[in-house]
Amino acid sequence: MSCNYADGLSPYENKGVLGAPESFDSREDVERKCLILTDWIKTAKHVVVHTGAGISTAAGIPDFRGPKGVWTLEKEGKKPDINISFNDAVPTKTHMALKHLIDKQIIHYIVSQNIDGLHLKTGVPRSHLAELHGNMFIGQCDTCDCQFVMPTATCTVGQKELGHFCKREVRGRSCRGKLKDTILDWEADLPEKDLEMSDYQSSIADVNICLGTTLQIVPSGNLPLKCQKYGGKLVIINLQPTKHDKKADLIINTYVDDVLELLMANLNLEIPEYCSEQDPTKHQKPLDVVNWDILKVDIQEFKKRYEELHKEFKDKKALQKKIQVPKKRVKKNENRKELSDITLKKKPRLSRTINTRNQKSNKKISTKKCGDSESDEECFNTTRSK
Repeated sequence: MSCNYADGLSPYENKGVLGAPESFDSREDVERKCLILTDWIKTAKHVVVHTGAGISTAAGIPDFRGPKGVWTLEKEGKKPDINISFNDAVPTKTHMALKHLIDKQIIHYIVSQNIDGLHLKTGVPRSHLAELHGNMFIGQCDTCDCQFVMPTATCTVGQKELGHFCKREVRGRSCRGKLKDTILDWEADLPEKDLEMSDYQSSIADVNICLGTTLQIVPSGNLPLKCQKYGGKLVIINLQPTKHDKKADLIINTYVDDVLELLMANLNLEIPEYCSEQDPTKHQKPLDVVNWDILKVDIQEFKKRYEELHKEFKDKKALQKKIQVPKKRVKKNENRKELSDITLKKKPRLSRTINTRNQKSNKKISTKKCGDSESDEECFNTTRSK
């Protein structure tokens, strides 16, 4: 349960902006924006989705910073009325739609901040999913770092021992390392492979789509911006304002399930029902080993794609600079020469006087501009640091 998970974390004061008011676009605006999003997805070569707690509220799992979120109510000494067990929760329409879009290669990767395991339960393959803050259904060996799917949610958080041993076979013998939960506590390092894949995927994306997140946690909240350096688009679908609204190319304020229903209809696709047969947490036998590792070969593939994109970007930038800079320099030098001639010929003494006064007065002039404040940025920068 979200409350138990939150209670298990270490005390932490700055949990970001809590309880911000929600806003809803009109039905007409939502439909119009969904058509724009559909066009962008159809023309994109690489689409990445970033998911937060807001996509799981329809499953009965409360979010954290919404008007009725876990941490919003915590400040008032309350707890959410709805709080389903992680074991009993099933994927929502959004989860199932994303799984189907992955299967159809319309969406290519999911970067999730969620620890509820609902993406896992849809059957999304590990090669298409990064879990930056851990997963309640995953155990990780403290010796070989291999990850395994467990049939029930862990009762611990903060990477504590689970009382089970590693099932990995090494030269005919089991590793016998101890399994720990993968749930990060505040200030814990993010999983290296998940973060690396998320970085590459977010950078090469033509469209980064954020679902149900206010993007306050860093570094995960900053990943969707990476594509914009290379000409990609940022789409935010959330009820509350987010940290990066001003940088977004498209914002849709409504329920994520409604957007995914419209998107799937625009693509002439149906949202499949949850099927326990595809859920790796179900029907496990005692000796079953369900591996959940990110493969090195996948990391190397997307690292290569990122490096190619970055090189192309640098080459274009260098070419533009080579073409534009000489013209600017010539113009700038000519202006300086003209100004210098006029100054020397007409008012040499006055010019010196002005310069002298400026030099003296500069000592008294503050360089701080009116309105310079980083308070808005600081209030968002709740860190789960790398």
